[in-house]
Amino acid sequence: MSTLGTRTLPWSWYTDPAVLRLEQERIFRRFWQYVGHAGDVPESGSFAGTRVGDVPAVLVRDEESTLRAFVNVCRHRGSIVCEGSGKRATLQCPYHAWTYGLDGRLLKAPRMEREGVMDTDELGLVPLALETWGPFVFVNPDLDAAPLSEFLDDVPERIADAGIDVDALRFLTRAESELDANWKISTENFLECYHCAVAHPGFSAVMDVSPDAYLLEAKGWRMSQVSPPRADPRGSYDPAGEVERGQFHVLFPGTVINVMPGRPNLSIGPIVPLAPERTYRFLDYFVDPDADDAWIEEALAFDAQVGAEDKELVERVHRGVRSGLIGEGRLMPESEKLVAHFQALVVDALA
Repeated sequence: MSTLGTRTLPWSWYTDPAVLRLEQERIFRRFWQYVGHAGDVPESGSFAGTRVGDVPAVLVRDEESTLRAFVNVCRHRGSIVCEGSGKRATLQCPYHAWTYGLDGRLLKAPRMEREGVMDTDELGLVPLALETWGPFVFVNPDLDAAPLSEFLDDVPERIADAGIDVDALRFLTRAESELDANWKISTENFLECYHCAVAHPGFSAVMDVSPDAYLLEAKGWRMSQVSPPRADPRGSYDPAGEVERGQFHVLFPGTVINVMPGRPNLSIGPIVPLAPERTYRFLDYFVDPDADDAWIEEALAFDAQVGAEDKELVERVHRGVRSGLIGEGRLMPESEKLVAHFQALVVDALA
């Protein structure tokens, strides 16, 4: 794997539309990405619109309750077929009423016989690769991609070892946000806690962010951070509970998985580029079924505060790198080694 040492990626890569086009093609269309959870499509006939990078996607549970994913684009003139979520016996494009089965087959189109269009076998919705880990749904536009298990590495085992049964968790809520920053800046910000003591006083009052306690590990497509709570935690979040340590993972290119110490909990969501200088994120929050409302409210408020601080940070960084007067930055070899690993993965994918 290539290495960039202590130099960052060229800062022009954070604003250049040509770089993003290449990233969409060679990264976001070739890697597994979290797109939602089983509760988004709970029963036969359920559908939910989502996206994989710049690819519109739709999750569907067919008549046999098989979970499927398709490119959410009509084969006729390219309209988005489904928006939002709901339940349907078929999927019908709102533009010209081309109608698809829940298995993706084109069933009918107005005037099909009159126009002499009879062979519909090749006009079904385009399938996407779909696999699950517990209730978590991952999609990959590359039908020949390696299995999801190789991509996840040992993250499921790490979370199980922490005492969390992902299948027993209760879905709580989804938080969505958009950032005026390149998607890589958002991801890189997540991959280091070098900034935590300065920029996240509330987080640092609860978690031990000292370099000897806050551990960093990179392996393949996985980048992980593990931290215990402080010996004397203070502030707005109580880390006491069955889960003894926090663990924070990124699965390349940008699926984020968070576990905080305390009651069993997990949040998961993607970092998705909308434009070279605009990023979309969502996080799905899951908690122990017996978690009390006061603890949940405290945990969500704590995470929202950290998220607000990070939004300000990454947008400030983006304004700096887009100035164009400085070509690149530098990385701290130990404290930012996950950032270096991530940037090396980007270089390798684009090469």
